[in-house]
Amino acid sequence: MTAPDQERNPHPAPGTLDRITLIGFRGCGKSTVGAALAAALAWPLIDADTVLEQRLGCTIASLFARDGEAAFRVHESECLRAILATPAPWVLATGGGVVLNEENRIRLATDGGLIVYLEADAPTLQARLTQQPHRPSLTGAGAVEEVPRLLAQRQGFYAALAQLTVPAIAEPAETAARLMALVVDRR
Repeated sequence: MTAPDQERNPHPAPGTLDRITLIGFRGCGKSTVGAALAAALAWPLIDADTVLEQRLGCTIASLFARDGEAAFRVHESECLRAILATPAPWVLATGGGVVLNEENRIRLATDGGLIVYLEADAPTLQARLTQQPHRPSLTGAGAVEEVPRLLAQRQGFYAALAQLTVPAIAEPAETAARLMALVVDRR
């Protein structure tokens, strides 16, 4: 894990911030932290997984079961394009694997505003995901087996794309408050 609240890249000048995109592994709290942050900013929350399910008319789990991960990733990329074209301001909670596609990373870096990596370690994510059985397995393995391997594949993408990394091992409300404090100076 990186240092707490680590900044990697230059951020927008004060007064210009009108988009915040949360990235990170499944279970790190993007949707929950995003909702709290959006409420505090009085901005809408866009949850990419919810938008995708609405567009497809089915759950992500059923899409995975029916068509597999490759088909899901195509739909995810199309959905991201549409979301990023939505007028600001907004807070975007992305899907955990959106960073796997290079075009998605380019789009996020260009149009995603402030990119925040909510970083959690494998044990924290495993504990959260085993308590949330509605989340689909990406490999057919359980969270204990799946998380360390997939996190290792994705962590570099998250870190490289993020302008700000915030530890997400605390309760989501605490993470959201910490993130809000960091965002206030950027508006």
